[in-house]
Amino acid sequence: TVPKVRLVTRQRAALAGKRILVALDAWPADSRYPHGHYVRTLGDAGDKEVETQVVLLEHDIPFEPFSDEVLACLPDPDNWLTEDEVAKRRDLRHIPVMSIDPPGCKDIDDALHCIQLDNGNWQAGVHIADVTHFVAAGSALDLEAANRSTSTYLVERRLDMLPGLLTETLCSLKGEVDRYAFSVLWEVTPEGDIVDVEFCKSVIHSIAATSYDEAQMMLDDPNRDDIKAQSVRRLNKLAKIFRARRIAAGALTLASPEVRFQLDSESRNPTDVQMYQLKETNALVEEFMLLANITVAKRVLRTFPTLCCLRRHPAPSRQQFAPLLAAVASVGMELDIATSKTLADSLDAAARPGDPYFNKLLRVLSTRCMSPAQYFCSGERTAPEWHHYGLAAPVYTHFTSPIRRYADVVVHRLLAAALGVAPLPAALATKAKLHELTENMNRRHRAAQMAGRASVQLHTLVYFKDRPQRQKAYILGVRPDGVSVLVPRFGIEGTLKLDAAAAAAGGRLACDEEAHALTFTPAPPPASSSGAAAAAPAPAAVLKVFEPVEVYIDVAAAADGAARALRLQLVAPRIGPLPAGLEEEEEEGGGA
Repeated sequence: TVPKVRLVTRQRAALAGKRILVALDAWPADSRYPHGHYVRTLGDAGDKEVETQVVLLEHDIPFEPFSDEVLACLPDPDNWLTEDEVAKRRDLRHIPVMSIDPPGCKDIDDALHCIQLDNGNWQAGVHIADVTHFVAAGSALDLEAANRSTSTYLVERRLDMLPGLLTETLCSLKGEVDRYAFSVLWEVTPEGDIVDVEFCKSVIHSIAATSYDEAQMMLDDPNRDDIKAQSVRRLNKLAKIFRARRIAAGALTLASPEVRFQLDSESRNPTDVQMYQLKETNALVEEFMLLANITVAKRVLRTFPTLCCLRRHPAPSRQQFAPLLAAVASVGMELDIATSKTLADSLDAAARPGDPYFNKLLRVLSTRCMSPAQYFCSGERTAPEWHHYGLAAPVYTHFTSPIRRYADVVVHRLLAAALGVAPLPAALATKAKLHELTENMNRRHRAAQMAGRASVQLHTLVYFKDRPQRQKAYILGVRPDGVSVLVPRFGIEGTLKLDAAAAAAGGRLACDEEAHALTFTPAPPPASSSGAAAAAPAPAAVLKVFEPVEVYIDVAAAADGAARALRLQLVAPRIGPLPAGLEEEEEEGGGA
């Protein structure tokens, strides 16, 4: 959290309502606030472009244009595909390779294929953009990519790890053009048993760059029998088998609300927001990317057991699970967290009659219990510590997205060296150097995640500024002064502070932590002065974890008047007066 900073300035009036960049100078021991000096004004608080700059600066996301020194490392865009280079590679241009991505994707890292072999088995392939062919180890381009470490995805823009010539053109596995790739080829029986695997530098020619929706239509249309539809169906059959085996081994299926915005073509302001709906083809692609990453990790470890860049996911402690276990116990259920397998089985079995969203809520809350995954050098930890808890995989790495992740660039170089097709770069030759790289990868990855979430929050704020509305929400947790809720329609989480509303209604709140319930008891009705029987007291309102409530979502000015914030207020069950926006609606409608 950025602290308040004490500034000495004669420009107070000019800076009011502005977003400004300051540098910290000192933090005296006897001061609540650090001292700093003014650097520059970013613009008006609340302006979307200004607030986006704030997001990037707060999370230390590099967004400056690439330097001339970096751009000088780029190849000739008209003379990069050469006969000499093609001769060194496996020519797979006759294979019907295709990519499946979100609509409009320009930085296409991966493509797939599945064909039938003469012996009745299938050959499945994952083909990954050969970024390291264009990014020489130790070059200015490589050092800049290592520093940035990841592309950052905001709602309305992408900040690339690599220059656009590589990201969107030479490396991107677009349809109907030749591209260099690093390929993993499996021979698989139709029953899903892998009998052989090959790795090779290749040249491919994708027959189509499709979207998840388009690929899903190929699956769903029984009349489609072209080569693309055949490939997608074979891939999907294998993906289902691989997924079933992973889940049987203890892989988790968790949930995290993810939204997609529809933006106005001119203003780029959001006109609609929806929860992202995963399709069968999303799972298809995910399964083959996981298989490629695991297969590559095993191969690199054979040659470089102490110098492999891996990704681990530590098992959560019982303490991390404690809030979830207590919440589940309050509704008479339990989760077995002994292993990822027992947790997965418990989540699959968890259900409440008449509440179809309950299982999704459990998976959302289970995700909060997880430790973050981390990049690390294999030589720094023992083999049991390499384990990826969420995937139930003994070893795992990232190989499939080198256009947008530097970890994958590192792994490509390690795999090439392991196969003997390229030397091991000096920057990867010691544990100390690999440790330095992985530490920066972890830091940059976390920052990019946080910036992406902040961008979603910013656009959510813009969307609701002119669209206040009532929505169904579910209670995630209770506390003495209110409840935390999730609004499934928009993936919004927030806290409903209820102490002031309860006081305004003359009632009181009582929190039962063991039952995970918050009870509002209204004030008793006043005694009748005429001696008539007193009115019956209003019933108490009980807010309990996992139960639905109705909330009102709008945007309110913050206390200082400079920034605005999304606000959630309880509508039903009713505690205290209605939110101001709803009171106005009721007055216009003649009362409710």
